[in-house]
Amino acid sequence: MAYRSYILVCGGTGCESSHADKIYQNLKNEIEANQLFAQVQVIKTGCFGFCEQGPIVKILPENTFYVQVKPEDAKELVEEHIVKGRPVQRLIYNPNEDKNRSSLVTEEKDIQFYQKQFRVVLRNCGMIDPEVIEEYIARDGYAALEKVIFDMKPDDVIEELKKSGLRGRGGAGFPTWMKWNFTKNATNSETKYVVCNADEGDPGAYMDRSTLEGDPHSILEAMTIAGFTVGAQKGFIYIRAEYPLAINRLKIAIKQAKEMGLLGENILGSDFSFDIEIRLGAGAFVCGEETALLASIEGKRGMPIPRPPFPATHGLWKKPTVINNVETYANIPMVILKGGDWFSSIGTESSKGTKVFALTGKIKNSGLIEVPMGITLREIIYDIGGGIPGGRKFKAAQSGGPSGGVITEEFLDTPIDYENLAKLGSIMGSGGLIVMDEDDCMLDIAKFYLDFTVDESCGKCAPCRIGGKQLYGILDGISKGNGEIEDIQKLKDISLAMQRASLCGLGQTAPNPVASTLRYFENEYMEHIVDKKCSAGVCKDLLQFVIHKDKCVGCTVCARKCPVNAISGERKQPHEIDQSACIKCGACYEACKFQAITRG
Repeated sequence: MAYRSYILVCGGTGCESSHADKIYQNLKNEIEANQLFAQVQVIKTGCFGFCEQGPIVKILPENTFYVQVKPEDAKELVEEHIVKGRPVQRLIYNPNEDKNRSSLVTEEKDIQFYQKQFRVVLRNCGMIDPEVIEEYIARDGYAALEKVIFDMKPDDVIEELKKSGLRGRGGAGFPTWMKWNFTKNATNSETKYVVCNADEGDPGAYMDRSTLEGDPHSILEAMTIAGFTVGAQKGFIYIRAEYPLAINRLKIAIKQAKEMGLLGENILGSDFSFDIEIRLGAGAFVCGEETALLASIEGKRGMPIPRPPFPATHGLWKKPTVINNVETYANIPMVILKGGDWFSSIGTESSKGTKVFALTGKIKNSGLIEVPMGITLREIIYDIGGGIPGGRKFKAAQSGGPSGGVITEEFLDTPIDYENLAKLGSIMGSGGLIVMDEDDCMLDIAKFYLDFTVDESCGKCAPCRIGGKQLYGILDGISKGNGEIEDIQKLKDISLAMQRASLCGLGQTAPNPVASTLRYFENEYMEHIVDKKCSAGVCKDLLQFVIHKDKCVGCTVCARKCPVNAISGERKQPHEIDQSACIKCGACYEACKFQAITRG
């Protein structure tokens, strides 16, 4: 049935948390109240990506892009835009935030945030209702699976993947075709498996979750193609239990695919059968590692084991197993439909295609972005992300989460791909990209990630279990003013030992934030050790708030704001801080309107 208008409402987790479900219901109620249900359809989609401006509502065919919509705006949107044909100006994106609204951008394609993006993985997110299989099919969904089953042989699929240059998007960037080929050619068992790693645990990362929420059928289709290629009849999606929306949409998608003969016995009437199960993870970061993930699926404690043998030949229940993450699988249908040569035309010589990043931190336009490999960090931060808020200066960006490292200002114009990031001491990782400004302390950043990885270590091997704790202890001591010059070499030595001797990727990469920040910001470490000072004002134990008598007017605001009564002084007379009682909370510093208080 064709409608006159379509209202697309973002239904990703971020917008749902800002009452997008209520917006969706209110819009449906208003359409019904105006008796427009035969002319206008309201659709809940996946994430549009522009999370900073959510919740988002888009109206077709005009392509009008509304931002920061509230449930109470539904009535006006229907009455003005749908009934009267007049856009609601106050809800249209205004990049310059000028009061006369002269810079309004009506259509998504004209918004700077989207202009340098190229969507392959996220091609359907924000475009379709992820809970309606017919909408996925209408955008060439399952056409790649049909092509594979009836027009291709397993070796043909491997060849297209090889031509595409697609590498695993989960971290290491291993060639996808090679991994699939190992499993296809494995002869140790006729039973084989396909596994999707959806255990996305990096702080600030939500790429895979959003893909599953907005386009679950693309993952089912890709896994089924993998099953056909390697000779597997069973697949498992391992996803952490705290992703309820993604899990629910996966369940709906699996049910729909089975009902339409696209999953299960004799797919599309062929002699090929393949089924998929969902397995929930308890949120252990170490289960992102292949062997720990497989152990968890088997019902065991999620702990890594030494490799070789590798999962491609000895994986789930010791059977040959293909494991890829969500983003890798999401590329597969497009590689099959458009060809490996098309995919390899995107990106750089060694890193083909696109990469999805969760752009967060000190950035104006945070959100989910997909860009061609080879784009520079400057383009991501300033063209897509809109730069640093408040006119602050860019300091560094952490890529690869707890396993990655920092990229500094001098490398803003370096093309982002696997090899270049490795040269800089970082990694691509799954795609977390956290931007930091001059108010961030790099020692504190390293300490934050070490705290995370120490907590998430399975404890199986001593280099990770002991080394991580030792690194954190040294960093903590430095941040509290107890550091010594010798600590710098200790940090380097322990980091090197962990990288060389840890059992799995978690332990091997856990020191990366320390090694990376030491590489580019050793002067900050020395400042903490020698001068007992944190210039960024983050390490509380090194802070000292001082009231300058020549600027203090005796307004008493600081004294009233101090939670421990550490400030004394008569009204209209300079005040003083008792350093022995001060808890370094900064309440006085924030409250002073006369800039009479400094921190250092």
